[in-house]
Amino acid sequence: MKIRLPSSGLEVCPGKVLCIGRNYAAHAAEMQSDLPESPVIFLKPSTALVGDGGDVLLPSASREVHYEVELVAAIGKPGKHIPVSDALAYVDGYALGIDVTARDLQARAKRGGLPWSVAKGFDTFAPLGAFTPACDIPDPRRLRIALHANGVLRQQGAVARMLFGVDELVAYASSIFTLLPGDLIYTGTPEGVGPVEDGDRLVATGTDLQELAVTARRL
Repeated sequence: MKIRLPSSGLEVCPGKVLCIGRNYAAHAAEMQSDLPESPVIFLKPSTALVGDGGDVLLPSASREVHYEVELVAAIGKPGKHIPVSDALAYVDGYALGIDVTARDLQARAKRGGLPWSVAKGFDTFAPLGAFTPACDIPDPRRLRIALHANGVLRQQGAVARMLFGVDELVAYASSIFTLLPGDLIYTGTPEGVGPVEDGDRLVATGTDLQELAVTARRL
């Protein structure tokens, strides 16, 4: 899947989909996880991306798939060892995303001390909406995000409650990876995550962000 960077209009294939775990205290609590001292980063393959109006394919390997609504930041220019003070200048746009998780597979991996890649990386497990230019959102902390499942509000949260802000996430990620145009950062989810069933309609909304809607289909 290609994305369009809103500032330049350039269409690119995301090279890295960086996802942040446990970035809201209430979500960490509901997952019975400790609060991290630094951002928790895991990756999804670009084949996990699916756009607005698409289908989330529920794999036969999992019987417990969960939704997690998130703010997504798209990188617009290359950067390495970016200072926090300059980090937002590297963000080209913001969108809504859903981090879809095979929770049973993730729990099994955690018990075995194994990576989460399988639980997070199935095709279509990273729905992504259209981007709003970053210049229209000078302060992402003022945003709110929410998710409705079949018309019922399931998640809502203020980006200001993230443990690590977008600027801190960009700076930290750039200390590890060279960030390139089209790289995506899924910034974490508020509390209220829950199961996705065959036929469910998931709709993510947010302040000044374009709506993202997908439908779950069982393989």
